[in-house]
This record gives sequence, structure tokens and C-alpha cells, in this order.
Amino acid sequence: MEDVSKMLKYGADKVSINTSAVLNKQLVTHASREFGAQAIVVAIDVKREGDRFVVHTHAGRARTELEAVGWAREVETLGAGEILLTSIDMDGTREGYDIQLIREVTGSVKIPVIASGGAGRKEHFYDVFSQTGVDAALAAGVFHDRVISIKELKSFLAEKGIEVRT
Repeated sequence: MEDVSKMLKYGADKVSINTSAVLNKQLVTHASREFGAQAIVVAIDVKREGDRFVVHTHAGRARTELEAVGWAREVETLGAGEILLTSIDMDGTREGYDIQLIREVTGSVKIPVIASGGAGRKEHFYDVFSQTGVDAALAAGVFHDRVISIKELKSFLAEKGIEVRT
């Protein structure tokens, strides 16, 4: 809680909690009460195991017994204001977001969900926005490597009827 407090007191608008949320679920509740749910983002890293979506911690290195949809519902109940959902399997592949995972999680919670892991083309962003209830989509490599420009992506999405900030 001390690290969360420091970050928010020194100007951060939001703090993302992952492993610490799994290890100490009450951290989410306490932080939400102290700083408001809008400031608390719970990051959920997920790997597929057959037909299950299993939550991992410690940057994807440690498997838990938590199932992604159940954990998403729980963090919402605990007071998270937002979820950052990363498909470990798709992250870095540039083959597209895990639409099934994202659809299942967004269909089970009322708080905003940010999709992460897999963007490689403009169409992947359109797919995640048009086929799921996601509120935002995160990407890094495609922008850093200049595969897609942000301006180009926003124009593409706007032409497809997806609301974007200008």
C-alpha cells in the first residue's frame, strides 16, 4: 500500500497492481477506498491452458489457480476501477488480440477493460473494438518500430466508425 500511496500522492492519476493484488486482495480494496476506484487498475496476465484462461503473476512467470473471468469479477468486487488484460500467449506476436479471452472478460464485468497483447496491424485494433466490449487497446511495439503511426491508426478507426480521441 505504501508504494501505491507514494505514486498517487506524487501525481500519478492511476496505479496498476498485478502480483500484489493476487497476493494481497485487500490491497485493492484499501487502495480503492483511499484513492478512489478510478485510480486503481488491476493488471491481469493470462495464459491459455486448453479451454481455460489461467492468471499468472510475476511478469507471467508464476502460474496461479485463478481463472481470468472469475478473477476479473473478483477484482471488480474488491474495488478496482479498471482492468488491464494481457494475453501472454499473444503478447509480442503481432498476430492480433485474443478476442475470445477479451470477450469473456468484458462480458463478465462492468468496469472498463484495456486489451493488451498481440497488435500487429490496424485491423487488429478494429477487430478488438468491434468484436468485444473493450474500452481501450494497448500496444507498444507497433508504434515503437513505426509499423503503424498513431495518426494513421486513429484515422483508420474513425473511418470504420470507432470513436477515437482527436
